[in-house]
Amino acid sequence: MTAETTALRTDDIAADLARVDRVSRLLDTRYRIPGTGVRFGLDSVIGLIPGIGDTAMLLPSFWIMAVAHRHGVRKRVLAKMAGNAGLDYVVGSIPLAGDLFDLAFKSHRRNAALLHAALDRPEPAGPSPR
Repeated sequence: MTAETTALRTDDIAADLARVDRVSRLLDTRYRIPGTGVRFGLDSVIGLIPGIGDTAMLLPSFWIMAVAHRHGVRKRVLAKMAGNAGLDYVVGSIPLAGDLFDLAFKSHRRNAALLHAALDRPEPAGPSPR
């Protein structure tokens, strides 16, 4: 691999990580409940729609996993990402309890953190995924 090819790959990784971070923050930690440290995102809001919300939120999870796969992330990490998405989907589908679970679990932020770790890139400072 030439230095130019390596630089392009590094730029691609950085751009993809930035996109994953933006999407995961929007979905999991974009907003804060005033007077509390509780953060939520569109996943928590859209998840309130019975039957459709949690299913729709699988699409961004699949996209994050596709980005990870494109950059050669190990199958073990992809399996953890799939587990996070699956757990979010299954538990999130339970009325009320699942909505509270969505507030705490933040699967998209967890998967973004796994992607950063797998690519040996520190995650940018911001709200904790937990």
